[in-house]
Amino acid sequence: MTLDDLRVFVAVCRAGSLSAVARELGCTQSAVSQHVRRLEREVGIGLVERQARGVVPTRAGRVLERAAADGIAGLDLALRRLDELVRGDGGTVRIATGGTTVRHFMAEAVVEFRGRYPKVNLEFQTENSSRSCFEALADHGLDLAWVTLGLPVRGIEQRAVAELPWVLAVHADDELAGRERIEARELAGLRIVGLPEHSTSRAHLDSAYRELGIPASASDTSVADWDTAILLAELGLGHAVVPALPGLPGPGHPGLRFLPVPALPPLAVGWAVRRWDALSPAAHAFADTVARHCSGAGTVAEG
Repeated sequence: MTLDDLRVFVAVCRAGSLSAVARELGCTQSAVSQHVRRLEREVGIGLVERQARGVVPTRAGRVLERAAADGIAGLDLALRRLDELVRGDGGTVRIATGGTTVRHFMAEAVVEFRGRYPKVNLEFQTENSSRSCFEALADHGLDLAWVTLGLPVRGIEQRAVAELPWVLAVHADDELAGRERIEARELAGLRIVGLPEHSTSRAHLDSAYRELGIPASASDTSVADWDTAILLAELGLGHAVVPALPGLPGPGHPGLRFLPVPALPPLAVGWAVRRWDALSPAAHAFADTVARHCSGAGTVAEG
């Protein structure tokens, strides 16, 4: 059993296809099959099951895939750390973020961090959901991921940085614009721009609606991120229920009003890592810098 065998096996389990992995690795499908068969001979049990549209791991295969994926991710991180020690430079901090994260939560922190650690490289990898951030964190040797916190994720440690209250974004000419707040029950009568399907923030909001006995709002528009929802509200194309992102009220949106919806429980955002105690000093410093700059965003949560 070699490390290459395990890497290929994990890739096959996640792709569900021998040919797809062969294309990715630039080798033949037969070569990929050899890696899997070598593992099966060594452990004495079948690890993948061939189906009409590819392969799926067997029960034993799922056990090995989970263990191998965790081990490979940790080993890749250690090899990166060793390489940084050998080269003697400041290293690299790799961060997975959503499309609007840097703008709203990290802009000032990035400037401060760059001034304090000029030799450290920052690499941002944009993902389209917290779920994809978790997957990138596990698969690609990233240090940190900025996520909307939800249910626990196996092999991932989450740390809340801020809790964001919800607001209703309405056009300045809207009849609601003069209000100081909105009651949750009033949302049922509004046409709300839909948040991303299957996103953590959407699930959080839907759960809050159910708890409060609020029927799902009518919506003929859905978006991929919070900023787009805010833009559509500014264009007068609907109302948007969004978290109170840092810097949201102010001169940047003169055509909007943001009305608090205090009945909705706040949304927690923060860092996700594989292991806090395995982070490099530079990654720790970056995470702490962002958290400090987010201290004015909603309510800061205890880490």
